[in-house]
Parts: sequence; C-alpha cells; structure tokens
Amino acid sequence: MLVTATNTLVRVLLTPVCLSCDDVLDRPLDGPVCAACWRAVPRLTSPCCVRCGDALPSTIAGPWCVRCRRRPSAVTLARSAGRYDDSLRRIIHAFKYGGRRVLAPRLAALMREAGGDLLGGVDAVVPVPLHPWRAIRRGFNQADDLARCLGPPVWRVLRRRRHGPPQAGLPAAQRHANVRAAYALSLGVMWPAARSQLRNRVVVLVDDVMTTGATIEACARVLADAGVRSVGALTAARAVAARPHPPPSPRHPSASPRR
Repeated sequence: MLVTATNTLVRVLLTPVCLSCDDVLDRPLDGPVCAACWRAVPRLTSPCCVRCGDALPSTIAGPWCVRCRRRPSAVTLARSAGRYDDSLRRIIHAFKYGGRRVLAPRLAALMREAGGDLLGGVDAVVPVPLHPWRAIRRGFNQADDLARCLGPPVWRVLRRRRHGPPQAGLPAAQRHANVRAAYALSLGVMWPAARSQLRNRVVVLVDDVMTTGATIEACARVLADAGVRSVGALTAARAVAARPHPPPSPRHPSASPRR
C-alpha cells in the first residue's frame, strides 16, 4: 500500500513520462520506462542465423546468413536481446546518449534471457571499450554498465587505442575499416604473466548494439590472438540486415503502356 501510495503521489505531483512513449508513468518508482514499452521490445524471432543471430530473409536457404557464409569469424556465437527498432531503440538512446544508467539492469535482464546459452559456464564477460576521450565526454561506458549487470566476472582486458568517428554515423561499407587495428589488449594484460591468464578461457564480449558486427569482430580477433579459446558476443540490440525488396508485380497483359 505504501508503494502504491508513493507511486500515485509522484505521478500526481511530478507527472513523469516514459522515456520511450512519453505517456505518464503509472508506476514511476519502477523506472523511467513504462511496462508496456518493455513488453513491446521487438524480439528476434526465427529464422535466425545460427552463429550471429541475425534475422534470415525468406530468400536464404540454410542456417547461415550471407555475412557468416562469406567470411570466417573469430566470434563463435552471437546473440541479442531484440531488434534495434521501436521501443528498444528509444530505450537504448535514453540509456546511451541521455545518461539514464538506471536502465542497464533491465536491459541486462533481457540479454540474459536471450543469451543463456552463451553465459552458462563462461569465465568472464568483456565489455567493448570506448576510447578514453569518448568515455570522458559521455561519462560512462554503456557496455561496461551492461556487463556488470549480467552476473559473470567482468574482465576489462581490452582498450581502444585509436580514436575515430562513431560507428553509428558510418555506412556499413566503412565500419570494418574504421575499427581496423583500433583495439588492443589493456596495458595491464600485455605482460606475459598476465596475458597467460587469458589462454584457453571462454569469454563473452558485451556491447549495446550490433550492426554489421565490425566492432565485435575486431575485439574478438584481439582476444583470439591472445589465446582465448572461445569468444561469444551478447548485445542488447541487433540492427537487422535489410531484406531484399520483392520484385515488382508484372503488368497485366491487357494493360497498355502510356504513350
């Protein structure tokens, strides 16, 4: 009764609105996103690529997406909590760019639900690092916040050594070039004795959004080169690859072209 009364008081006095849909929150003490928007998070449904988790268009035959069939990957398995669209996109924007770090535990709960097969038995989760200047400007690393809420130990064994434009602002064709040689082992694990602790380990990379997978792939290769036995990836959202447009309907035989 006390919680209900407090929720009512906050709603009447402050009229806080949901960060996703802008409706007044019925239960503001539960967080800045309403229950309806959490329920509306667009999930990734079958058919999906068995390795990267991307949605498969109906034109693809087999369990692998085009990207995974074209080139080998250092990532053994990747999963995401939902599609980077609708309510999930708005929630992640509020978390990442609006500094609403209180959203991390709820997003991590969705990630645990989607990535249970990844997190079971891992040695650690590894957040994708930000460049120090970007981390200072933002005030936090969203991947680190998510990783700390997942449960397994958090190993901060990677660093971003080259500053470049954000991946979100680049077309898909430039994303791999933008992160090439951008990541390296953290200074604390570059010594042989410390680096040996990574050998034959099973880790899962954590980030907020996976689009082309370029960032995850670059980080996974650094870990694989350091001797990590298996590198998985778990993100809060996945930007689903564009589906091919259906062919245009043929003109009816009786239709005559305009002159």
